[in-house]
This record gives sequence, structure tokens and C-alpha cells, in this order.
Amino acid sequence: MRYLNTRALAVPLLLLNACGGAEPAADPPAAEAAPPPYRAFVTNETSGDLSVIAGGTHEVLATIPLGKRPRGIKVDPAGERLFVALSGSPPAPPGVDESTLPPPDRSADGIGIVNIAEGQIVTVLDAGTDPEQVAVSADGARVFVANEDAALASIVDIESGEILAQLPVGGEPEGVTRSPDGRWVYITSENDNQVSVIDTEALEVAAVFDVGARPRSSAFSPDSTRAYVTAENGSTVSVVDTADHSVIETIELTGELVRPMDAKVSPDGSRLYVSTGRGRTVAVIDTATNEPITQVEVGERPWGIDLTPDGRYLYTANGPGNDVSVVDTETLEVVARVEVGVRPWGVVIVE
Repeated sequence: MRYLNTRALAVPLLLLNACGGAEPAADPPAAEAAPPPYRAFVTNETSGDLSVIAGGTHEVLATIPLGKRPRGIKVDPAGERLFVALSGSPPAPPGVDESTLPPPDRSADGIGIVNIAEGQIVTVLDAGTDPEQVAVSADGARVFVANEDAALASIVDIESGEILAQLPVGGEPEGVTRSPDGRWVYITSENDNQVSVIDTEALEVAAVFDVGARPRSSAFSPDSTRAYVTAENGSTVSVVDTADHSVIETIELTGELVRPMDAKVSPDGSRLYVSTGRGRTVAVIDTATNEPITQVEVGERPWGIDLTPDGRYLYTANGPGNDVSVVDTETLEVVARVEVGVRPWGVVIVE
């Protein structure tokens, strides 16, 4: 945006006035800076919709109906479509007797595609049963989906809707993350405490490695050489060398009820941010030393998180609090709380 230099304009007017000319005109009002050109999209698991939040103003611009239990959310490389995991399976927290739950509604399962410009869901892909999280290939042609109840990962061609492969990836697969270079997709298995590595070219499982107890999600460094895997029950983050998919270090997070959940790496690769669920915080980790820097209290049970493209702000979905916190990553303070739908789960920022 171009700004008018009112000081430069004022100089000749003041000289004219000193020579007996006309009174100087008032400076024109300063142009208001436009809000940042990004929006935050938040899936609300219980209310079944998507909240759209304006960057900068924190205004909820729209609420888009989605379907049952929207959870994982990703944007395609073009920034035009959102892919949302929808599930007709009833919530089954750890320890619940699943025989007491209502039967799943399989007609509600799928990957909803939201056209961002139109502000509505345009189709739902068949992607196996009980989708929980999703990743989009680097060319925007395929999605990789964790089928939580089936211990599978489904790979779907977006244009044709064809399921290209269904791969065993361990019990209760959850986190699905593609490396920035497009080469790998990591899928965490909560039951088996492991990560399956999918080769995005061969469409097969290339490796499996062990991590901490109940792994939830993963994040890659910008250069794709490192990955970070959170473990809820282990209260750890595994640091992975992606050259051979080996765990080279384990970061321990401390604090009452700290349960590592989602993770994001800053655009410059210098920091790792981890939501801690019942710990009510986001942990900030220095990736050069793999040492925790601090924890920022953000709200009730933060789950999904995402960063603005410049890395300046972090958004957290605070499930039971029905709100989103906005953290200034320079001051490490919460600068806004935004009310959204019921049980916000996932967040993605789109320019």
C-alpha cells in the first residue's frame, strides 16, 4: 500500500504562507491501514460448521455449515479450496465403553471441499470411514486421509473421487502431515505409538518408526529435513531426521496436565509451537537447541493451531472454551480471544 507523505506536501505551503500567501490547507487525513490479507478458518466439531475470522480485526465474517464432526482441515497449494475431515462416528473419548455409543452414520463420512471464494461446501469426497485428519499433495491432486476406526490411510484422487489406495498405518491413526517438499506424508498411530511414512510417489508405506505414547500430530521444518511428532500421554516431542526417518532427540515438556497435541514450525524454522490440551498452553521451543523457551496460557484445552504466513500470530482452537486465541509471537502474549462455534478443533490460515 502507498502512503501519502503529508510532511513533504506541507513544506511549500508553509513557505507560501510566510510570503503572505494563502493560509495553508489542512493536512489530508492519514489513510487507514488495511487489515492483514489473511483469514483464519476454524472447524467446530460439535456445531458442525466452519468459522471464518478476519485477520487483524478478529471479526467473525461468516459461519459455513459443513456436516457432522468436522475436525482436521487443510488448504490446497493454490489457496482456493479447504479440505475438511467429516465423520459420522460418535465421539469416543479414551476409556469410554464404545458399546454404549450410538451406531456411526456412515453417510456423513467424507472429505468436504469448501470453495473459499464462494464460501460454501461444494462436494464431499468418499475417503473411507471415520476421517479424522487430512493432507493435500503438493500438486493439489490428491488427499491423504486418516481413517480413525479402520487403522487405514486412504489416498484419494480429488478430480475423479477415486480411492487410489488404502494403507495399514496402525491403530487409531490421527495426525496427517505432508512435508513441504511434497515427498512424504507422516501419519501418527495413537494406539501403536508409531508413525507411518507414506511415499507420495509410490503411494506406499516406506517406513514405520516408534515415538512417545499416544502420538497426535507432526510438523516439518521448512526445508523438510526435520519433523517433530507430539505424544500426548508421553508429554514429549520426538525430533526426527527425515533422511532416514529416525528419532534423533526427544524433547520433554513439563507442567501440570501438559499433553502435547498439535504442532507448527515458524516460517523461518527457528521455533516450534505445540498446543498442550488440558495444559491450557502453547509451548514454545527453540529448534536450534531443542529446548523449551516458555509456555503461553491461551485457554481451555487448546487443540489445533496455525501460524500466519509471516509467523507473527498464532491461532489456537480452544475446544471446550468455544473460542480461538490469537498469540503475538513477538511478545508471546494473547492479544485477542474470538468466540466461534461449539468445540473448535482445527485451524488453518489462508492469505
